[in-house]
Amino acid sequence: MDPRFFPEVLQAVPGENYIVYAYFNDGTVRRYDASALVMGTGVFARLRDRQVFVDTITVINGSVAWDLEGNRDATKCIDIDPFVLYEAPVVKDPLEESA
Repeated sequence: MDPRFFPEVLQAVPGENYIVYAYFNDGTVRRYDASALVMGTGVFARLRDRQVFVDTITVINGSVAWDLEGNRDATKCIDIDPFVLYEAPVVKDPLEESA
């Protein structure tokens, strides 16, 4: 990766079993398995409720985030570093497969 490149998430789509599809500014789609985070005891445990995981996912400040309060306040969201997401495997766009 070019050291000047800063990965930025443009779109986030929830998948089954706490999978997140992150669409990046370089055109790639990355498949990130968030299940270890969600099933842990940290802040991500609040996302264990599948409906919360799906309904509150969004993109804030170029990363996947969960807006639990619904007010787009970045200081109140749970997010994942875009560099961590960018290390996930590149996959085909799952939205193309379902169209």
